[in-house]
Amino acid sequence: MTTRATRSPRRRTVVALAVVLAVLGAFVVRLVDIQVVRADEHVEESRKTGNLGSTQPVAGNRGDIVDENGTVLASSKLVYDAQLDPWLITELEKKDKAPMPWAKASTRIADITGLDADELRSEVAANLADNSDSRYYQLKKKGLSTDQYLDLKELELPYLALKSRAVRVYPNGAVGGNLVGFVNSNGDGYGIEKLQAQCLAPRNGERTYLRGKNGVIVPGSDRETPAVDGGTVKLTIDSDLEWYLSQMIAEEAKIKGAKSATATVVEVKTGKIRAAAQYPALDPNDIDGTHPDYWRSQIFSHTYEPGSTFKPITAATLLEEGAATPLSVVSAKGRERFPNGANIGDSFGHPEYDYTLAGALIDSSNVALSKFGSKVAPEVRYDYLKKFGVGTPTAVGFPDEESGGVRDPRKKPWDNQTYYTTTFGQAFTVTPIQVASAYQTIANGGEHIDLSLVESCTDREGVEHTTEVTKKRVVSEDTAAQVRRMLENVAVQGGLADTVEVPGYRIGTKTGTAQVSDGKGHYKSGAYYTSILGVAPIEDPQYVVMITMEEPTRITSSAATAPALQKALTQVLKTYRVAPSSTPMEAPLPKFGE
Repeated sequence: MTTRATRSPRRRTVVALAVVLAVLGAFVVRLVDIQVVRADEHVEESRKTGNLGSTQPVAGNRGDIVDENGTVLASSKLVYDAQLDPWLITELEKKDKAPMPWAKASTRIADITGLDADELRSEVAANLADNSDSRYYQLKKKGLSTDQYLDLKELELPYLALKSRAVRVYPNGAVGGNLVGFVNSNGDGYGIEKLQAQCLAPRNGERTYLRGKNGVIVPGSDRETPAVDGGTVKLTIDSDLEWYLSQMIAEEAKIKGAKSATATVVEVKTGKIRAAAQYPALDPNDIDGTHPDYWRSQIFSHTYEPGSTFKPITAATLLEEGAATPLSVVSAKGRERFPNGANIGDSFGHPEYDYTLAGALIDSSNVALSKFGSKVAPEVRYDYLKKFGVGTPTAVGFPDEESGGVRDPRKKPWDNQTYYTTTFGQAFTVTPIQVASAYQTIANGGEHIDLSLVESCTDREGVEHTTEVTKKRVVSEDTAAQVRRMLENVAVQGGLADTVEVPGYRIGTKTGTAQVSDGKGHYKSGAYYTSILGVAPIEDPQYVVMITMEEPTRITSSAATAPALQKALTQVLKTYRVAPSSTPMEAPLPKFGE
């Protein structure tokens, strides 16, 4: 039997429950209105006022640069920046709320980062002395390793902030450094880092989330679009060969007292640059260790008058135009005054010789080449200089590449001296890589192939894009073959024959000793830019090797570069396992006419 006494508490319970359910229902209705019905409206309003939405970038890593075999030449790694909040350190110390006393914390921090604890405390104190409200003190300027970051994080110090960033590292240092280049503090690239910036660039992601008024992230609102690392740039160079040539050319430059030197290797049948070493060399990890004048790749940026290395180009012009053969003859003294008043002299005194064209190259006679070269009109000679690449940057497109140049006689006639000096490599300028390119054309049967330094770019999506090259015929195969034969005679009969000989291989060579401009329209006294090129094996050319030295002081002639060429050719042929020559040299060409 239910009594009034028992019904009353039950009624009160039911009423209370109904009230609770009503209130809860109102909250649910309101919550549905806010989070479902009008959710977009509220989120948009909060985002506009900056009270709810937050977005943080997620950085991707810049891509790698590798050599032809996949050896990493440049990559990115994470380092961590650490900063202290001096004001907060003081406040926590005053209120005795720090996780550990500053004296102990500073010692732990110093031990982890390799700093001096006393200096750290002193510098933080000085920071506060300058500004008692200071909220920033950079702990270490060159970044912390991952291990240091983790050790510092374990300290759980509220006044210690840690932030990651990517930095470029160059595992091989100065090996290929002038080609690879570097990225400066502003993110601007030099060398391949600049040339291939688009391929190497990552695609950054982002993290978005919603926050409440107290800054707490709203559960379930955290979304992240992952970053995508940059692509991989594969170069044509062989880093092992590059290392050898870097060591060798530095040693040779120092022995000869040269300001700078380069060693370049071009693969004849592909136009690929297999090495481009220089001294002084740039270590991208320490750019301040090299004078800024030598940050750039000298083979692309240094312009000079090529001198006698361009005499074979004059010979090719004569042969192609039918104006001479290797056995054509001119009479030439050691120095002559030409009918137009020009004075031309050889590097050594001699009586009048009846030089063959082959002999003029063997003895490198300026006077004889002047007489041979004048058999072709200046306009035609100019056209061939242009065909062989003078005044045009290579297809590599290397940053800050110079073009050199030669004046068009159609626009302004060559003066009396220039009329002749252009036949032996003066009165126009080139870069070392342009000379190597011209010899690639001769070595490749008269067909020019665009030089390349980048093999491919494998982009962020994993798609490989290879470098496309073009070919063009410059001179006939017969002309190129005759020039190569004369180059072999230079190697065998020239004054440096014993020095440049590579046992087991037939080679072709040509030297150049160019006067150096003083920048004021004159030449420096006793200063020369010396160079030498080698083609091997000459009967089936595989590689062109070029050595240059800027103003050597102990040997000022092109003999300064000969030992380096011999060493470089030997190493190149060994590196690429080129078979020794199996056929003998043809009968030597005569230096003098009958």
